[in-house]
Amino acid sequence: MSEIDGKSLLITGGTGSFGNKFTERLLEEHNPKKVIILSRDEFKQYKMKQKFPKEKYPMRYFIGNIREKDRLYRAFEGVDIVIHAAALKQVPVAERNPFEAVKTNVLGAQNIVDAAIDKGVEKVIGLSTDKAVNPINLYGATKLVLEKTFVAGNSYVGERDTIFSMVRYGNVAGSRGSVIPFFMKLAEEGKKELPITDTRMTRFWITLDQAVDLVFFALKESVGGEVFVPKVPSMKITDLADVICPGYKEKVIGVRPGEKLHENLISKSEARNTVIYENPGEDLTKFIILPQFQFESKHLEKWKDLPRPSDGFEYNSGDNDEWLSEEELKDMLKDLDIEDKT
Repeated sequence: MSEIDGKSLLITGGTGSFGNKFTERLLEEHNPKKVIILSRDEFKQYKMKQKFPKEKYPMRYFIGNIREKDRLYRAFEGVDIVIHAAALKQVPVAERNPFEAVKTNVLGAQNIVDAAIDKGVEKVIGLSTDKAVNPINLYGATKLVLEKTFVAGNSYVGERDTIFSMVRYGNVAGSRGSVIPFFMKLAEEGKKELPITDTRMTRFWITLDQAVDLVFFALKESVGGEVFVPKVPSMKITDLADVICPGYKEKVIGVRPGEKLHENLISKSEARNTVIYENPGEDLTKFIILPQFQFESKHLEKWKDLPRPSDGFEYNSGDNDEWLSEEELKDMLKDLDIEDKT
């Protein structure tokens, strides 16, 4: 019996890429008492209901917005575990609509913390992004505030047992909005010229299943205040383009506003508070960033004896110690579940 069996779970933004895959794995591998999907989009909920009908699975569907605390208080009634995936996450949209991004990603996070504590939720896991590390765009800045809000949330619980932790990873390979389905669409249309923002660009490679694995790990092991980061390989964008469209011609279009050449999942400053978790029985090695302040959780001593990175360590896709070859990329692309090529 797992720590999830018999529990009621709620996923904010549950109709997105992560929510669909997490729900699928949750129902296949565990025996939850109830799974609640909270999101704004009624059409996406309609599609998800066809995939996971209430008549067959212990599903509930709530239309709601994390900006509205009253709706969260109603939705969190009787909930044991919350996975917080809801966000405004498109960089250009956030830049042009900064207050809207703040309302959802920052004020919404505070609403999650308040509702979870007041309704007696046991554990809350939030999803963050590489863009929260040394942010250069508004989206990354709001995700940084989300992380800080959740970590500090552990100091507000008082005598209650609510735990807040985070997971942080980069762009998911093949998910909606990633470069892989975009390149594939162009290749299928017979295009031989692919737009490359910068030939030096690198990215971490993480699949949707690995992202779900990381959340399951956090659900099992977190004690409050941690940020869990997966150790995954890097790839060169030019290698990826060549695998998808062999012999392609480069059309260098320049780095887009708010975009970095390399993804950064742990900064040098954070590395001083980071430990390394390795288990031969698990596929992913994890970095665990511990809070800089000691008020979050006295149970963090659980991690104190784990090894730490070397001085000056920074987890950056450009100087990673593990890289995917073109052959490995070919093999991985075969197994990739491409969500959307439109």
